[in-house]
Amino acid sequence: MSDPRSDGPDDRPVPETLLDEAAVRECVDRVAAEIAADHPDGVVLVGVLKGALIFLADLARALRDVDVEVGFIAISRYAPDSGRVRILHDVDVELTGRDVILVEDLVDTGLTLGYLVEHVRGQGPRRVEVCALLDRPARRILPLTVRYVGREIPDVFVLGYGLHRADLYRNVPRVVVADRELVRTRPDAYVPALYGLGGGKAGEARC
Repeated sequence: MSDPRSDGPDDRPVPETLLDEAAVRECVDRVAAEIAADHPDGVVLVGVLKGALIFLADLARALRDVDVEVGFIAISRYAPDSGRVRILHDVDVELTGRDVILVEDLVDTGLTLGYLVEHVRGQGPRRVEVCALLDRPARRILPLTVRYVGREIPDVFVLGYGLHRADLYRNVPRVVVADRELVRTRPDAYVPALYGLGGGKAGEARC
């Protein structure tokens, strides 16, 4: 039986599309509408680098009728799933008394994000909420409320639209389901399929 991940005799794996470009836009627009309704007086979006960069940029543009300020925070994880992080770049926007939304590409265990929420709260905002393009609650360890969610997904490994492996695939404009073990050993395995050098399965997923 042929491997469904491959496409042709040269064994080029083809990922399944979870969110196509239209679905991503729908997620961004819906989340932006929810944020605008909750924060008519303005909001600070704090993106967690690097993964949230693309989502945050589109989200900020979608918030056309709300005063938006953007900041970033960059972290370095000490150990997988430990929840302990080191701040490499802290938010350089004044947060005191303001409504702040931490923007992530994907939330799963909640450990690192829980740390970041408490870190940002220490800077005196009026309130702190979390926004994520994707929420993977099946892997949650730390109870954490994600106020704004583009799409809840099962326990699958995803790439594209900011999500990466070895810094590849961040600029792919859709989200695809990939083989975790395959990209662990071959990080560039999906490059032919996702960068115009091979075919791909069309997806119709919507938020």
